[in-house]
Amino acid sequence: MGAAPGTRVPGDRASLSCAPNSEHIATLPLLRIRSKLYSAVPAALDPHQLAAYFAFVEVSSLLKHAVEQHLRREGGISYVQFEILTRLFETPTAAQRMTDLADGIVYSRSGLTYQAEQLEKARLIARTPAVDDERSTLVRLTADGQALVQRLLPAHSQLVQRTLFDHLSRDDVTLLTQVLERVRDRLRRAPPRSATPRRRQR
Repeated sequence: MGAAPGTRVPGDRASLSCAPNSEHIATLPLLRIRSKLYSAVPAALDPHQLAAYFAFVEVSSLLKHAVEQHLRREGGISYVQFEILTRLFETPTAAQRMTDLADGIVYSRSGLTYQAEQLEKARLIARTPAVDDERSTLVRLTADGQALVQRLLPAHSQLVQRTLFDHLSRDDVTLLTQVLERVRDRLRRAPPRSATPRRRQR
């Protein structure tokens, strides 16, 4: 059986309170302090860039927190675990290599391995050696995992609609998408995380 509503996936490390973490919320005084710090740096960001940067970071933190709270409460999974499940869900074969998942989610290989272990214990995914390369691990979405995603998606979509898109016009959404996709595509040109050599343990 899959993870029951409201239960935590085994080994889940984080425990979030109902209120947003104050460390992740940029208050006005903090923004002023940060502005002063940045103004002391050569080639500092101008006020408009600072405002855009801080607003983007704060909105991202608040939205992610709201989504994570919903996922933990209704599905017993974390935000990262939900990303793993939904990426597998939207793949035609419902399977991906671990390295591809890590690159897509932008998560460390060791951290993703831990998250995958917890999902496997909950029978939401299955891991097997890749047929064409036994050194690679193939992650596959199980029937329980698919059922959980299908159960969570409606309320998840409503939450994102309510917290983000209800406050934006269609033109706002179009412009926001164009801007963020341009930045994302530039950042994605860098070599994937899986291409970074592993550090040897001393």
